[in-house]
Amino acid sequence: MVKFCSLFSGSSGNALFIGTETTKILIDAGLSGKRILEALCSIGENPSELSAILISHEHIDHVRGAGILSRKQDIPIYANESTWCAMECGLGPVKLENKVTFSTGKEFEIGDICVKPFSIPHDAAEPVGYSFFVQGKRITTATDIGHMNNEILSHIEGNDLLLIESNHDIEMLKMGPYPWHLKKRIMGDRGHLSNESCAEVIAYLAEKGGRRFILGHLSNENNFPELAYQTTINALNERKIAVGCDVTVEVALRDRVGRMNIL
Repeated sequence: MVKFCSLFSGSSGNALFIGTETTKILIDAGLSGKRILEALCSIGENPSELSAILISHEHIDHVRGAGILSRKQDIPIYANESTWCAMECGLGPVKLENKVTFSTGKEFEIGDICVKPFSIPHDAAEPVGYSFFVQGKRITTATDIGHMNNEILSHIEGNDLLLIESNHDIEMLKMGPYPWHLKKRIMGDRGHLSNESCAEVIAYLAEKGGRRFILGHLSNENNFPELAYQTTINALNERKIAVGCDVTVEVALRDRVGRMNIL
């Protein structure tokens, strides 16, 4: 049995959980250590049993609590070398044996879970998404994506479960309060994936046989969960793909624990 749960997912902080009976992994730790510990306990997981914290990139909404969690629970932190260089000063002291470096594109194992990090286009040092291979299942997380490309598609096709970014509604962003330079960054090739782009990707994947999708990393200022969800539903309906029958779609919320997915 494999468990996957979004603890928090959004522009204000991100933390995801994947685990088996023997291996427990936290993907990003972008909120306070206290909130993440409380979230883990709320889904019946003992924080002291965490095997690793995987970091996708160094932005604060992905690393805020990583250092304190590593120190408090003696947990190894995994990141590529460029991300370590970019985030290390902000984490505070981390024991040498808990600083683990991987190479993007190369698989490695944590307990009984095989992890493959892959490159994503975002304005960070060396950002990655993650595919997890465990018990014959493949689960992938891919957020903070400036644009979709063939390399990412190769990693997100054929998954048993995919959490993918649906960050903003384009018109809300354009009309919203952000300064133009920030709007330009978000809409740029190394920014964030819009609802519309995410919906098209999910519809494409559903036609290829994808069945289980979670929309993640929603903006608090430029999106609504209902809007992100409906945009994806509309794209699926256009292709005669029935939600609840052919596929499942859910939204990971930024401020609360999501539904536990068991595969």
